[in-house]
Amino acid sequence: MDIYERTIYFGEMYPKTTKAIIMIHGRGSEAADIVNSFEGVLPIYDYYIVAPNADNNSWYPQSFLAPQVQNEPMLSDALNLLKSLINDLTSTGYKQEDIFILGFSQGACLALEFVARNASRLGGVFALSGGLIGDTLNTANYKGNFMGTPVFLGCSDVDSHIPLQRVKDSAVILREMSAHVIEKIYPGMGHTINRDEIEEISEILK
Repeated sequence: MDIYERTIYFGEMYPKTTKAIIMIHGRGSEAADIVNSFEGVLPIYDYYIVAPNADNNSWYPQSFLAPQVQNEPMLSDALNLLKSLINDLTSTGYKQEDIFILGFSQGACLALEFVARNASRLGGVFALSGGLIGDTLNTANYKGNFMGTPVFLGCSDVDSHIPLQRVKDSAVILREMSAHVIEKIYPGMGHTINRDEIEEISEILK
């Protein structure tokens, strides 16, 4: 399945819109689900929305805490897909600093891994219940400079899928790469999204 068959698009393309947001769904979900979850609650009515679909509803087969080799080749395929989507948007006319990336759960992990490996100035990165990928974090994989890109990390302190320490370790690495990291940990929330996270993201999108 090629990039266009795996991706759904909403809204007007450039130049009718000048900002774009890529939404990355979680494991067991699909592109339409994450778009439906956020389209009515985030200020993106004038954004071009790009939402890729994972094969078999999963971006990679194992936990994001597994050794990366256990998630190949699907992990590399997913990272390459995001790179293709960014290149497609910039070649269409969107400035990279006007492109935003949002992911939830497995999609948040994928989003963070992608931007850390390809750090540059983006409009913003929103990782809801996610962290960088791997049993250990190999900083040699992470290249570039975020040049102040806002990166929002929101997660529960008791998330059954995302260890709190991995969120904190991810925040440290991203800050060292010159991202403007906003890290918010919500006591007892579980593996979900709350109103405060929506408000934090909305402020950046505005």
